[in-house]
Amino acid sequence: MASVSISNVQKSFGDVEVLKDISIDISDGEFVTLVGPSGCGKSTLLRMLAGLEKITNGTMAIDGRVVNNVPSMDRDIAMVFQNYALYPHMTVKENMGFSLKMRNASVQEIDDKVGHVAEILGLGKLLDRHPRQLSGGQRQRVAMGRAIVRNPKVFLFDEPLSNLDAKLRVAMRGEIKELHQRLRTTTVYVTHDQVEAMTMASKVVVMREGRVEQIGPPLELYDRPCNLFVASFIGSPAMNFLPGLCEGEVFSADCGLRLPMGSRGVKGRAVYGIRPEHCRLNTGGVEVEVIVVEPLGAETQLVLRSAGQDIVCVAHDRVDVHPGQTISIQPDVSKVHLFDEETGVRL
Repeated sequence: MASVSISNVQKSFGDVEVLKDISIDISDGEFVTLVGPSGCGKSTLLRMLAGLEKITNGTMAIDGRVVNNVPSMDRDIAMVFQNYALYPHMTVKENMGFSLKMRNASVQEIDDKVGHVAEILGLGKLLDRHPRQLSGGQRQRVAMGRAIVRNPKVFLFDEPLSNLDAKLRVAMRGEIKELHQRLRTTTVYVTHDQVEAMTMASKVVVMREGRVEQIGPPLELYDRPCNLFVASFIGSPAMNFLPGLCEGEVFSADCGLRLPMGSRGVKGRAVYGIRPEHCRLNTGGVEVEVIVVEPLGAETQLVLRSAGQDIVCVAHDRVDVHPGQTISIQPDVSKVHLFDEETGVRL
């Protein structure tokens, strides 16, 4: 296991700067996710840490050792790719033991390590199969097993679940988290899925356009997003935003809605944010029209409209409402977020 330090890192492809002054400290044994929309630079940052891309400026260190000019094979890291990257002509056992074979490990050592890891990952009965004979989830386990047998200082995952179906993705998410809890190896995990980022990591790094927007524990980013971008990216369904004017303890939205905001000491223009799950239904608050009802079993998601403004709400039970009906909602004042209208920064 090892700590990872990324200090003032920049990356340019010609005249295009894709990473801008990135600094992230990852503690020994920590599970960190890099999350953000496509093109934000998260995979490029991971590839630089793996030694697959050169660093333009700044430093990267693993366990206190600067690795800027250290070849990938000498960094003591293991990477799991999106497309599994298995050798099609090799069996599961041969794929998992390939890196050990390249290090001239004995046949007995390879058998012992591969057998142990295969038992952990439930691959014991598949060791003689080829990748074409495996499901997507089994191939991903083999790719993980190949990384684990190396016993690296750092695991790097580049969107490893994006090729799996939704149900399998949830199952594999739990397996990777359980595996980390067992091995306690420092892990850096890239994803564009904020649900993956929130549920798996001890620390989340939100990126946009080559910059780090916010770093913190998942619930800290959920409870106190530093700006409009993080607030909109973290949480599903996304937070509702209404521009308008702060007037004492009431927010007058441009659409005409008057919403409670509590005593915030904020005056003038702002953007009012409230998460769908923080709006109570039928509590004598703001009247809205029901547009869409989406029953999900344990909860019900509603699209509501008032004065041309759509608001999404989530009820944590089954509600007897239908499109066209008028109901009332009451935002939880303690959960209201206010942002600067021009900069997007949290107020």
